[in-house]
Amino acid sequence: MSVSLKIIVQEQLYVTNEPLEIMTVLGSCVAVCLWDSKNCVAGMNHYLLPLWNGEGFKSLKYGNISILKLVDEMILKGAVKHNLVAKIFGGASINLAKTTFCVGEQNIRIAEHILSDLKIPIVARDVGGTKGRKVVISSIDGSVYVKTSMN
Repeated sequence: MSVSLKIIVQEQLYVTNEPLEIMTVLGSCVAVCLWDSKNCVAGMNHYLLPLWNGEGFKSLKYGNISILKLVDEMILKGAVKHNLVAKIFGGASINLAKTTFCVGEQNIRIAEHILSDLKIPIVARDVGGTKGRKVVISSIDGSVYVKTSMN
């Protein structure tokens, strides 16, 4: 069976209950992949920064907005919240200069915190480090393929 590919970029998410693969490429950004195996609903987001502080436009570039919207969209497509499991990816420290605000680490922490608060278990992760990643989730079985960059 041929499966279509949906590519998402920063500040986007995608949810489907149709046979499809969703792909993104990450550096310090994080992607949360959600899967409901009973209802075959898969979703992925891609956010740049951990927290929207209430100033400016409330957008999907912030983890605290993007993750909650991803869960809402999963439920709209037929997922049941207590069936959801999460897989998280990204959060690399691409810029090796030491700063007081390591965005990759903060992006990982916000995903862990929000998913814990929502009682959605994290069943797999490939986070941190210094290399980017290409991530693909299959809506057919919830499997995720991760390829780490060589640079």
